[in-house]
Amino acid sequence: MAATQRKASRTRVQPVVQRRVEYIAAVRYLDGSRELFYVRNADNLADARELVMLEVDDVSSLMIAERH
Repeated sequence: MAATQRKASRTRVQPVVQRRVEYIAAVRYLDGSRELFYVRNADNLADARELVMLEVDDVSSLMIAERH
């Protein structure tokens, strides 16, 4: 009886897809006006905050959250 040989199957490796996180920033200015910013090119929350603060002046408050 002849022994059959099986070719070892290779497991397929799925490529890791890095999901880019987006942030939304709500800014209230000293004069009472407000504005929303959508931050797409930030590495983390602190980076998103820094990007917004570079764009605006006279900020009374700033709130940033991960956008879902």
